[in-house]
Amino acid sequence: MNQPAAVRVQGLVKRFGKTVALDGADLEVATGTVYGLLGPNGAGKTTLVRVLATLLRPDAGTAEVFGHDVATQASAVRQRIALTGQFAAVDELLTGRENLQMFGRLLGLDVRAAARRADELLARFELSEAAGRHARTYSGGMRRRLDLASSLLVRPQLLFLDEPTTGLDPHSRVTIWDIVRDLAEAGVTVLLTTQYLEEADALADRIAVIDHGRVIAEGTSDELKDHVGGQVLEVRLRSTADRPAAEAALLRLDGTAPQFGRDPLRLSVQVAHDGLGLLTNAAAALRDAGVALTDLGLRRPTLDDVFLQLTGAPPEDPQPRETSAHAAGPDGSAEAPAEHDARHVRHNPG
Repeated sequence: MNQPAAVRVQGLVKRFGKTVALDGADLEVATGTVYGLLGPNGAGKTTLVRVLATLLRPDAGTAEVFGHDVATQASAVRQRIALTGQFAAVDELLTGRENLQMFGRLLGLDVRAAARRADELLARFELSEAAGRHARTYSGGMRRRLDLASSLLVRPQLLFLDEPTTGLDPHSRVTIWDIVRDLAEAGVTVLLTTQYLEEADALADRIAVIDHGRVIAEGTSDELKDHVGGQVLEVRLRSTADRPAAEAALLRLDGTAPQFGRDPLRLSVQVAHDGLGLLTNAAAALRDAGVALTDLGLRRPTLDDVFLQLTGAPPEDPQPRETSAHAAGPDGSAEAPAEHDARHVRHNPG
């Protein structure tokens, strides 16, 4: 017997004044999977998560979590979910252990159970040695891990991770990736919003690309890459000063305008057929144009290519922001502040 969907969204609309954050979004997330949600800033990712987490009411359409409507059955939804937002929300005056014990008590655990669960999570998130230190002394990566740990004191059926590794060092990012994989293996459904395409590629069973409040593509990582098709000719320049000459040479060669990603030294061209022939001709054309290269080759499409083709722009390079989660609107747009801290969206079960 098939399990019901963890999340089902149909025609979801959310407006903030004249700004349409969600414009008829449709989405379905299978139970026990990791689902990646990609999109540029302002696409509607965070707004969608807040609606599903019952922090915002939709203006139109329906959204269900394990069959419960987020607008009319919010309490039932909250008993099944946890949310870790874009900003680590910990009490800086408490130690790491005290933070977890406090949230455990708020979630209905008795004193012993809260202490036991806190120690388990501190060990799992590699925070045991810092457990007795005040959270204000933690690095950004440590605060992020503590924040995520607090969302798992009572294991949720569905965990929302809203850009969980933005601004983290590589070690902290890999640690969180490992934890996400462990959660999925234990049967927790994870909805992950991210601007790190390699993160979605590494973790997500299925991926949706959202832009201007709509889901514009959905599938596995391989299916989305197949959407681009063919191969990609990639050119890496020695100097950005050669970009105009390189672009003109490649345009004359193939008739297809090269695409630019986040790296100003990299140009790419979609190759429909005869990739080796285009590679040879491109090398000659760039040499004749006096363009100095550090690399030239063919490769399979990546999620970067998918993102660029679908949205017309490269993904932003995620950077940590200083604004508070209660002051910033979803995806940078203006809106009313969130009604609750991320941790409070789950009610005490039972």
